[in-house]
Amino acid sequence: MTGASHVATPPSYPFSPPERLDLDPRYARLRREEPLVRVRLPYGEPVWLATRHADVRTVLGDARFSRAAAAGRDEPRNTERRQDNGILGMDPPEHTRLRRLVAKAFTARRVEQLRTRTRATAHELVDGMLAAGPPADLVAHVATPLPIRVICDLLGVPVTDQDKFHTWSEAIVSTTSLSGEQVQRYLDNLFGYMTGLIEQRRREPADDLLTAMAQARDADADRLTEDEMVQLAGGLLAAGHETTVTQIPNFVYVLLTAEQGWARLRAEPGLVPSAVEELMRYVPLGATAGFARYALEDVELGGVLVRAGEPVLVSIASANRDETVFTDPDTLDLTRAVNPHLGFGHGAHHCVGAQLARMELQVVLETLLERAPGLRLAVPESELTWKSGLLVRGLTALPVSW
Repeated sequence: MTGASHVATPPSYPFSPPERLDLDPRYARLRREEPLVRVRLPYGEPVWLATRHADVRTVLGDARFSRAAAAGRDEPRNTERRQDNGILGMDPPEHTRLRRLVAKAFTARRVEQLRTRTRATAHELVDGMLAAGPPADLVAHVATPLPIRVICDLLGVPVTDQDKFHTWSEAIVSTTSLSGEQVQRYLDNLFGYMTGLIEQRRREPADDLLTAMAQARDADADRLTEDEMVQLAGGLLAAGHETTVTQIPNFVYVLLTAEQGWARLRAEPGLVPSAVEELMRYVPLGATAGFARYALEDVELGGVLVRAGEPVLVSIASANRDETVFTDPDTLDLTRAVNPHLGFGHGAHHCVGAQLARMELQVVLETLLERAPGLRLAVPESELTWKSGLLVRGLTALPVSW
């Protein structure tokens, strides 16, 4: 074990701009030679970066690493602004108190009940795409509207307002795509919108998550403050569709361009569930690392002593390519039997909507395989355009033919 030998000038992080879905080769070298490295983000104090699977799991799952301890610190971040991270800035038991209120809506049983309706929605959207004729944009026709409709159904949000809140949701995932003023305006709009909907649910209760949250708040104010409820509802609405909207075209793009991709799934559609897990591992969704955790005491990590009070970031994308955990990690293997990927995170902040996202991704792939088995890119790969200035990597459009 070595001490915390701070490099005089830590390298800038992210190491390079996110190019499509390619991982910077430095991650592989770091996993082998320096699994915990000091880096510097555009803003905030220097931070350790964990790149190995085991270390990433430790930081995400060990109570000695705290999100709440970031409060009042110059937290490492990609944007100049600092914002209230709500539930993402909490530790148990405060975090547990809020998470428990919404977890029932995302159980495997509840998600399976939504599968039939989600499948019908997917077929309706693919009908529209096929009717439009090739080339058609998969992002506009399927990938964007489907997750929005599903989360609206679950929360109780009018899908007719989807254009408004989809626009405002960019504030949640923006790094440089929006100005600080735009981010604040979008967040104010989003939370103001949710406040109005919650008030409506108080007057007109329904069988949805917003009603359940309002009733929990009114029955016991100690469980949930008004601000917490509004922020939690807005965060669920935004996070509940933004990442899946991005991953659907990412997954289809990888399958259409991989050697053992779409053709393999078309021949063996029963592989869809394992394909979704493999794509969650293989696709580096994050354009950078997420939120820093602060060590509450001295902790040995990756052969380095992290001192109490020092922040640590994790690279989930790097952990998901760890050679000591995954055989041929840089190869897409739709039949991978053992796949402990960290695509949905780990520990207390493991994605509460993981089961919902899995179901949506499975349904979309199954529907496209059934309805458009000859799916292919409608433009050369070099002509595809990618999002920028966001926390996530994704396509702005995916023109397809069939």
